[in-house]
Amino acid sequence: MGSSGINAEYGDSTTIIIQLTQQFQAMHLSRFSSSRSLLVSPRIPYRCFSSSSTPTTKNFIGGQFTESKTKEWIDVHNPATQEVVTRVPHSTQEEMNAAVDAASKAFPAWRETSVSNRVRIMFNYVNLLNKNMDKVAEIITKEQGKTLVDAKGDVFRGLEVVEHSCSMATLMMGETVENVGRHIDLYSYLQPLGVCAGITPFNFPAMIPLWMFPMAITCGNTYVLKPSERVPSASMFLAELAKEAGVPDGVLNVIHGARDAVNFICDAPAIKAISFVGGGQAGRHIHDRGTKNGKRVQSNMAAKNHATIMPDASKERTLDALAGAAFGASGQRCMALSAAVFVGEAQNWIPDLAEKAKSLKVTAGHCQGADLGPLISPAAKERVHRLIQTAVDQGAKVILDGRGFVSKDFPKGNFIGPTVITDVTPDMDCYKEEIFGPVLVCLKADTLDQAIELINKNPYGNGTAIFTKSGASARKYQHEVDVGQIGINLPIPVPLPFFSFTGSRGSFVGSNHFYGKTGVQFYTQIKTITSNWREDEISSGVTVNMPILGQEKRK
Repeated sequence: MGSSGINAEYGDSTTIIIQLTQQFQAMHLSRFSSSRSLLVSPRIPYRCFSSSSTPTTKNFIGGQFTESKTKEWIDVHNPATQEVVTRVPHSTQEEMNAAVDAASKAFPAWRETSVSNRVRIMFNYVNLLNKNMDKVAEIITKEQGKTLVDAKGDVFRGLEVVEHSCSMATLMMGETVENVGRHIDLYSYLQPLGVCAGITPFNFPAMIPLWMFPMAITCGNTYVLKPSERVPSASMFLAELAKEAGVPDGVLNVIHGARDAVNFICDAPAIKAISFVGGGQAGRHIHDRGTKNGKRVQSNMAAKNHATIMPDASKERTLDALAGAAFGASGQRCMALSAAVFVGEAQNWIPDLAEKAKSLKVTAGHCQGADLGPLISPAAKERVHRLIQTAVDQGAKVILDGRGFVSKDFPKGNFIGPTVITDVTPDMDCYKEEIFGPVLVCLKADTLDQAIELINKNPYGNGTAIFTKSGASARKYQHEVDVGQIGINLPIPVPLPFFSFTGSRGSFVGSNHFYGKTGVQFYTQIKTITSNWREDEISSGVTVNMPILGQEKRK
């Protein structure tokens, strides 16, 4: 994805990202003059990997990177080449217990560490993330497949949450009211919960972990992280940097695995709260099992994000935004615009959108000029192929078909080219299911009211956008559409960290949203104190009546 894709993701207000990524390209893509150089370059000797020819990923428990004693391993493949990058363990029961024990033992001292000192460690972490952003991006591209520029955006958006956590002294302020009754004051504190845990997806190997543990530990909690078994290495390097920043041993721990590790986190009595981002089935399972065991759960899940295109919209800017938001990261974003509702005469723009999509370059993520990298796995590619075919079988038209794309340089890659499907109706599988690939389904509506009605009947509520020059249309849309995050002439409205990520309906279940004020609320509990300090020692006698603090005795 080029700089236009970054704009599609983050908006004009964050042009700093474009400048950073352009500098990144100029400084670092020259190192990859061969189209395969990143893929065969020597492995970086991080402490979180073994030194074998095919490295294994270690656990991070109690501040130490330790080789797992498991007999069950998962191969992690570069999705552009199918090369085995590393092998990740199914952490054993003993190792998972050790991680929770380490977090539990670290909690008392960590919660007593002043918030100012916790924040100073986060400032160190911000500095290290900035210095090592290139390395993290390279790791992401090698395991996840997204372009280097997009990978750097992945890190940057996580870094913003770490920066926001540096305001924790203010964010954790309680409330107070003096003289709620004679000599009586009322005040509250926000206190940490204890051991918290995070379960992260494959599509944002840096951003989502950085949404979770920095906020949690700066609030005074300790943490157990289980990254996606498909992309473990970015999280491991983030843990290494956290240790270097000064995070004490046991405050952050990393375990690995799949279903068993997830269920362990849901069941472990010491874990008080769980953060999850991923698919709908897994998200509901984690929420139901976790809350049954008395835990707080925040679960961001599946999505079907709609763009509504009005005929008065700026045509070229709108089509550019749609192409970037639909096909960037090969559609593997929970906030990708995967459905476009063209209203009235705007329906005539669909062929022009397909022409713009044709110009996007599909290749391995490290190659210069790459717009789309591969999908995460052959199974993901097969699933996207199947959903495109169901659209054809159910009467839709595929006016741009990316299923036949084969990379000359990377023939084994999980590539699909941009795909545009028209004449889609809400009863089709390609509309009802989250495709999670570079596929845009196009629907038609005669009026804005019809478009809003269509979107509100969809079960998901992660994000939506309207493109229009009419303030009245935009105001009507933002007021009536039942979706948690809305963009106006902005395709992917991901809030910055001083707000919160507020997906709704079928896209979220839980007690509080990620980051911002609600993120702090999720990782803390309120303690309220009512104090009565008197200068005299005169008894007022025994009373068995309900105390009424704010009512003065009348003379």
